[in-house]
This record gives sequence, C-alpha cells and structure tokens, in this order.
Amino acid sequence: MSACRSLCTRFLLLLCSVSVLVGSSEHFPAPEKLTYNVEWRLIDAGTAAVQLTRDGGGKNWNFSVNIVSAGLVSRLYHVSDKYNVTSSDRFCALKATLDAQEGKKHALTRFNLDYGRNKVIYEDQDLVRGKVEKRENDIVPCTYEIIGALAAVRTANLPPGKSTVMPITDGKKFAQAKIESLGKETINVGGTRYTTTRYEAFVFDNILYKRRGRLLMWISDDPGHLPVQFRLLMGFPIGTITVSLQKVE
Repeated sequence: MSACRSLCTRFLLLLCSVSVLVGSSEHFPAPEKLTYNVEWRLIDAGTAAVQLTRDGGGKNWNFSVNIVSAGLVSRLYHVSDKYNVTSSDRFCALKATLDAQEGKKHALTRFNLDYGRNKVIYEDQDLVRGKVEKRENDIVPCTYEIIGALAAVRTANLPPGKSTVMPITDGKKFAQAKIESLGKETINVGGTRYTTTRYEAFVFDNILYKRRGRLLMWISDDPGHLPVQFRLLMGFPIGTITVSLQKVE
C-alpha cells in the first residue's frame, strides 16, 4: 500500500482532470460540474468533483478537481486533494496548483508557464518538513497540461484509427505525447448504456510519467460528447483504477 500512495493520488488527478474536458452541453466548451466515483481494485476509493468555468474576464478557462477518499481506502490513507488550472481560450496552460493532503503528508505544488522565455517554472513545497524543490524546463508556444491537451483533442473530434501529438507538461517534465482514437464501443455506466469512442493517452512509459501503464477513456458519441469512464491500467502494486460518471450539473 505504501509504495503506491502518492503515485495513486497523482494518477487519480490525471484521470479525473481529463473528465472535465468534454462537456455535456451540445457546444463544448461550456461551464459545467461533473461528479465521478473512483474505484481501485474493485474497492470504492472515493469521489472526484470536476468543474470547468470561465474566469472573471471571460478570456480564460479555469479547471478544478477535488478528490476525497472514502471507505476502506480513507481509513488506511486519507486523501483530500485540490487541483486548479488556468488556461487560455485555446486551452494553452498558464498556471496550475495542487494542494495535496495525503495521510500525514501535505504538499503544495505550483507551476507557471512563461511564454516570453518559453519556460515552465515549477515549485514543490513540503509543508510538513519545510522543504522546497524548484526547477525550470523548456516548453514550446501553447504548451498544454493534461487537462488542456485533452480539451483541445476533444474539439478536434478524432475519428477511429487517427491520432494527434500534443506538447504537454506536468511542471517537472515536458513531452510530445500521442493521443489516439481506438474505436467505437458500447459500455454500461451507472445503469446507463452509452455508445462511445475509446481513446488512449500515451503519457506513461517514461513519456511524461516514468512508470509503465495505459490510460484509456470512453467518450459518448452523442452531441454532448460526455466523458463517461476512464481506466488506468498499471502493474503491481497499483493495479487498475476506474473512474465512472455519477452526476452531471
């Protein structure tokens, strides 16, 4: 359990942040709030509330993800994480913040993108031990973090068999990551049957993240392009994490 604690949380954030990218409205992008159930190895692990809003001036997009552990997982290792991203109207990343409270750990991670210098400035604060890590990495104009990258992909509406490559950063690393449309699939989520397109984001295997794994997502084919399910397939000790749609507001 201890080997996957922090990693599991980061991967849950990745999975759940993706869910805000395709809205239930007929004209994406549009403000909305989606709630998901998170399952780890067939155990109820918690919930994720994902929200997309306009900023005060209406020029940028704000993404927020709130993850709270539940049940057995929460008793073993309580998680309360808040992830916020501001992106441009084209979903190019501008800044991001992760406030992660996981067991006895509490960390605050920030990264800002400086397009004047084509750099991402990363800072990670361990609020318990008082340690700070800082670094800068090269980026290209209109670099995405994972939310904005997949938002841009959803507006492109990739047909099965097609793929695209996106410049993505998590603050610590920059990568050109491939996202591929795998095909059509009908699935049942929460008692509702959906006709979907299945996608894969190639961000593991030392592309953006070092570990081996697969990130799959199912997007409905109706006009709302609703993100109904995400699945992370990892080796031991993490295993499989599934994120399923519960509520649309």
